[in-house]
Amino acid sequence: MKTIHSNPFQQLHAAESCCQAQYVSPSVSSPHADSCCAHHHADGVSGKWSSLVSGMLLLAGIVMSYIQLSWFQGTIQSVWYLLAFMPVGLPVLHAAWHSMRDKDFFNEFTLMLIASIGAFCIGEYPEAVAVMLLYTVGEMLQHGAVERATKNIGELLDVRPERAQVFRNGAFIEVAPKEVQVGERIEVKPGERIPLDGTLINESALFDTSALTGESMPRSIEVNGEVLAGMIAFNQKVDLEVKRPYEQSALARILSLVQEASARKAPTELFIRRFARIYTPLVLFLSALVVIIPAVVEWLAPSFDYVFADWLYRALVFLVISCPCALIISIPLGYYGGIGAASRAGILFKGGNYLNAITKLDSIAFDKTGTLTTGQFEVASVQAATLKKEELLAIIGTAEQKSTHPIAQAIQQYVRGQHISLHSALSMQEIAGYGVETIIDGKNVLVGNPRLLLMRKTVVPSKVLESEMTVVVCAIDGVYAGAVWLADKLKEDAVQAIRHLKELGVKDIHLLSGDKQSLVEKVARELEIPQAHGDLLPEDKATYIQKLSFHATRTVAFVGDGMNDAPVLALSNVGIAMGGLGSDAAIESADVVIQTDQPSKVATAIEIGRATQCIVWQNIIGAISMKVIILLAGVLGYASLWGAVFADVGVALLAVLNSIRILAKKFK
Repeated sequence: MKTIHSNPFQQLHAAESCCQAQYVSPSVSSPHADSCCAHHHADGVSGKWSSLVSGMLLLAGIVMSYIQLSWFQGTIQSVWYLLAFMPVGLPVLHAAWHSMRDKDFFNEFTLMLIASIGAFCIGEYPEAVAVMLLYTVGEMLQHGAVERATKNIGELLDVRPERAQVFRNGAFIEVAPKEVQVGERIEVKPGERIPLDGTLINESALFDTSALTGESMPRSIEVNGEVLAGMIAFNQKVDLEVKRPYEQSALARILSLVQEASARKAPTELFIRRFARIYTPLVLFLSALVVIIPAVVEWLAPSFDYVFADWLYRALVFLVISCPCALIISIPLGYYGGIGAASRAGILFKGGNYLNAITKLDSIAFDKTGTLTTGQFEVASVQAATLKKEELLAIIGTAEQKSTHPIAQAIQQYVRGQHISLHSALSMQEIAGYGVETIIDGKNVLVGNPRLLLMRKTVVPSKVLESEMTVVVCAIDGVYAGAVWLADKLKEDAVQAIRHLKELGVKDIHLLSGDKQSLVEKVARELEIPQAHGDLLPEDKATYIQKLSFHATRTVAFVGDGMNDAPVLALSNVGIAMGGLGSDAAIESADVVIQTDQPSKVATAIEIGRATQCIVWQNIIGAISMKVIILLAGVLGYASLWGAVFADVGVALLAVLNSIRILAKKFK
């Protein structure tokens, strides 16, 4: 995990690390954001000492002026306040110089320097020092709030152990997880976190998966089952055979996703960037008008009493108040907080843009198998036509032995349970959406859904064609040989998931499946989904989603298992993969990954997206409203430089605190 450090005001191109988090790619920074956020990386110790020295000199100067010491005036007074200014002013001057070298002339450093120099010019020495001192202290407090927020998010996500017990040379030794090789054996004691992905050597074990899935219920895993980095051994010592290197573990991929998510900007963030580039030069122009317009009024109306120093002071107050850092910091942090909150709930957003897009959903389509149903099929019955039942199962099991499809795996498990020996197969070919074709004992074998046999002009009994259950049929040398019926059931939260979506206003819900239309309609009735379509190949689903997305104003999401549905996930406005934690295809093709296999988390994702968007707009409206009010007060002479700095720092801190409160929010 990449952490960015820097000296006072020097890292002008550290990609918004203060504004978003420590997990941001440097390639996405903007000049204004960089210069704004570079100040946030001031060295903590030196910043405190410089603020303390300036504060003591300022306080002493104010006291000496108040008691009217005879020697504390003129040149001595100017030099005294200049010395008080230097500890906090020089770092800002240094940062302003660096930004100007990079042709970034309009940033908060420019505003602060102009305000301070102007205050010196009109003899307001204490306020010139106070501007920089309060600004520096405020930025330190603001940076502390952002650091705490990003640290909390980081700790929630990065739960990888720093050490692993690996078996070498007849004994377990402690090494860094990065040093463990694939195939080596590691040991994890009760209560310890799994450092690497592996397969379980024990007969069975319980694991706490909350760090990965957000679920508190322990999960039981059997021998040879996959155990993922970040899980916690529940009540016993476990032995694992390492399956993936440290950098490719499931948890590493999650962390990488969250890191990359920060680089994918939501439209609101991109708007604020464009706004900032125009805003700063506009503010400088308006502050100049604050001085010029009253002078013009006096020229036109001599009765108007124009005092240059007074109007210059108001212009300086205007400059200080106008600093837009509250917006630039709090908005990306708001989206990053939303991504962090979603991660805690077992939902991975690949970017703030998807967090924003999911709030606009008006249509959503679900795959059936493995998404709304458990996908854990069980063989309900077997019917052989031209050979014995055991031989039919041996042939079907052989044809399906390399498939990862849930139906194929269910058949394989059943065949193993019946202790049936498999054949050797040649030239196995998968026919997407239909099944497989292979050669077994010199005979051409087709295994798949009934459409495969019909496509090959093979006669299939009407009983098989009319069945509402999932059925796998077999043909040998063009003759129907038998079928296997399988049963699947709805996930526990499937009904709740659809109901919750409707409560959130997403009523245009579709069910898409490759299963028979009658079976799909049966599931749709149970879930009260109004539109159900079966007998769909992957390309048919893609075409259906394209038609749904045809209207420019419609935002369509597709929820699938991330394997066969990869093209559809990529085509939809928001692709949501179910249970994609261990699936490379899901992570690559989806925009959002639900780690728990729970369709109800789709509604949770929408809730988190809406809460994040609400917080972001609260920051935008609140910061701009407060700025306008205080700007008017400054122009009319009701706000001082002291008050201006307090207002600027206060607005920024409120925006930061508002941004991170989503982490404490509870969702259904």
